[in-house]
Amino acid sequence: MARPIRIAVQLQPQHAAHYGAIRDAVRRCEDSGVDIAFNWDHFFPLYGDRDGPHFECWTMLAAWAEQTSRIQIGALVSCNSYRNPELLADMARTVDHIGDGRLILGIGAGWKHRDYREYGYEFGTAGSRLDDLAGALPRIKSRLAQLNPPPTRTIPLLIGGGGERKTLRLVAEHADMWHSFADADSYPHKAAVLAQHCAAVGRDPDTIEHSAALGGDQTHGTVAELLAEADALSRLGVSLLTIGSSGPDYDLSAAEALCRWRDQQ
Repeated sequence: MARPIRIAVQLQPQHAAHYGAIRDAVRRCEDSGVDIAFNWDHFFPLYGDRDGPHFECWTMLAAWAEQTSRIQIGALVSCNSYRNPELLADMARTVDHIGDGRLILGIGAGWKHRDYREYGYEFGTAGSRLDDLAGALPRIKSRLAQLNPPPTRTIPLLIGGGGERKTLRLVAEHADMWHSFADADSYPHKAAVLAQHCAAVGRDPDTIEHSAALGGDQTHGTVAELLAEADALSRLGVSLLTIGSSGPDYDLSAAEALCRWRDQQ
């Protein structure tokens, strides 16, 4: 049975001169029918002025949990390197309670060298960061099971990335959701590799919700192009479609168009 299509917006916590602009953007997302509001876990802007205004991920998620009542929230994605796994589990449990069971725990191995360098984390290599993530995931699950009070429910775990040897294996072993940056041309191959990893660990790949970013990181193209991309990906089995929006203005017109398209499916 096909999953219902959902629309997410990544409200990139950059270039907002004051936090009120982000608070307003989350409210507008909820009011317009967006299913999930994501932010990201970086310490500096990724686009535009690299030294421009920027806000921190998890304190923001706690504020969103208190501010909103329907929309799901999460990081796309939280960097495993920045927090002890047990602490991250406790943070996720707490934010989930604040939001009455609406957190998605997005996590990845990390990649932005400036974040590591300026905040004093060891960068290592792509392989070592993925190995660290592999070691952290069982610790996160174990700590979630020990916390008092426990989480409101089993918190969905989202893993982002498309590395075929390690990342997709971790998705098969641990994730409820997989976020890919693949387009309609490259997605079928990535999904097939994930299905192979699922077979190797004895898991039905249909138990994993597939997510994809639309329109690239910053240049979305026209609304018609976005809708065509959304239609192509959804026909391939992607049920969660995510579009980015950045400060200072947080334009949501494309997200609103996607919500209207979703409702017509």
